[in-house]
Amino acid sequence: MNTNLTQKLSKPIVEKVAVVGAGPGGLAAAIALRSQGIDVQVYEKAQEFRPAGTGLGLAPNGLNSLDAIAPGIVEALKSSGCEVHHTVLKNIQGETIRTNQSKYLEQYGQPLLTIWWYRLQQVLASRLPSDIIHLNHRCIGFEQDENGVQIHFDGEKSVDADLLIGADGVNSVIRETLFGEGKPNYIGSMCWRAVIKYHHELFNDYELVFVKGNQQFMYVLNVGGGYTSWISRKFSPEYSLSDSAHQVKSRILHELADWDESFRAMVEATPAEQIWEGPICDRPPLNEWSQGRVTLLGDAAHPMAPAMAQGANTTFEDAYQLRECFSDSANLQEALTNYQQRRTERTKIIQARSALGEMRYYEANIVASTGQKQERQMSLNDDFQKWLYNFKPSVTS
Repeated sequence: MNTNLTQKLSKPIVEKVAVVGAGPGGLAAAIALRSQGIDVQVYEKAQEFRPAGTGLGLAPNGLNSLDAIAPGIVEALKSSGCEVHHTVLKNIQGETIRTNQSKYLEQYGQPLLTIWWYRLQQVLASRLPSDIIHLNHRCIGFEQDENGVQIHFDGEKSVDADLLIGADGVNSVIRETLFGEGKPNYIGSMCWRAVIKYHHELFNDYELVFVKGNQQFMYVLNVGGGYTSWISRKFSPEYSLSDSAHQVKSRILHELADWDESFRAMVEATPAEQIWEGPICDRPPLNEWSQGRVTLLGDAAHPMAPAMAQGANTTFEDAYQLRECFSDSANLQEALTNYQQRRTERTKIIQARSALGEMRYYEANIVASTGQKQERQMSLNDDFQKWLYNFKPSVTS
């Protein structure tokens, strides 16, 4: 380690950072910056941490970033989730179309890990002192000048910090205050999902099941600990929300009326109030993530369709790169400039690919006009996957 870097690390470029949002991104950012000796405080609108969220996939690029931020945390996540060794593609009658053996570990050095969002949040929170996480703090805005930023919360509560990080998701109050964009962009895909204690018969051989219907599909994920995550999405140019939990459950069961009973039974076993219904949304890419002493991270910066399962993974890349920029920069503005330069182009590409991938789910058949074209498409896809998953942080600090 060189002398200049040692001096920078001995005195952080900021003393106090406020993170709005205690989801996985906000917690990862807090872990990353605390390792630089920075006083980080996390503010979360929820009144308590409770079982919530969907099953998600942690890919090699996200796991490598997490391991660089918090060495050893990937092993803890493996024991809380499920390593995917086999996947299967089924039709709505439950018939197997194709099975695949996962090759993530062999190709990229990390597995594909499926985990419940809530368990991921718990593992990350366990790496932080409980007294720096402040629940029941709903951010309503902020003010800043050259000396600092003041963050305002419901109930006339305010805090001061040297830097504010908005890690508050697709409906980010911080992003809206900075850029005033309004509501996110509905991309034409409705979603229903839940996580329940349930052992689906398909899990005897597979950890991830994908069921392809007519402009509709379902993922069934083993997320560890005896829990199953089911996620159903349907092409819908217009979206409408149900009036009650009972209507939500009735609606998804109606959508699955022609599906095999094993899929319907899983939904039947789910308490209505545990089923989340909502639109799949994203936002246009930003060229700038920061203004003054405020910056964005994760879904607040680059919300994307879940088709490529990169929301959480790119968020962990953000947290790692933010830490590195703090470590390598002489002052806050240099750090934030470097941060967005390292992140904006990569996340723009992944956002665009994710939106395209979401719509491709609904195509009845993707048939190349010639074998040569199909081969070229596969090659491009392979190159893209290598670029995506081979993100390997260099642990130098």
